[in-house]
Amino acid sequence: MAGRGNIASNNSALIAIIADEDTVTGFLMAGVGNVDLRKKTNYLLVDNKTTVKQIEDAFKEFTARDDIAIVLISQYIANMIRFLVDSYNKPIPAILEIPSKDHPYDPASDSVLSRVKYLFSSDSSSDRR
Repeated sequence: MAGRGNIASNNSALIAIIADEDTVTGFLMAGVGNVDLRKKTNYLLVDNKTTVKQIEDAFKEFTARDDIAIVLISQYIANMIRFLVDSYNKPIPAILEIPSKDHPYDPASDSVLSRVKYLFSSDSSSDRR
């Protein structure tokens, strides 16, 4: 199928997480964590010592890896690197913005939701012609 990304062929793909300590801990307890042979993890725990550069580097690394199918990123962290999140346009890995305990979800700043709204508004305007 045209436009589909490739996922590692071992019938499994990972979920990557860029989030605060509580969110990352919850996903790790659910079994999402992974450390590969090179000691690379599939998560970044963001706290007040984490720099924007570290977040950018983790986002770029996770979106470039073949073994990751979904990148979950807390929305307030996605806002720190909004230019990267908004410019990302590949279907795999999918980028999903999630709320965190201290920062509620804001649908107005969700890049995926805004793209869907744009697509549906384009479809409805073409239907009127």
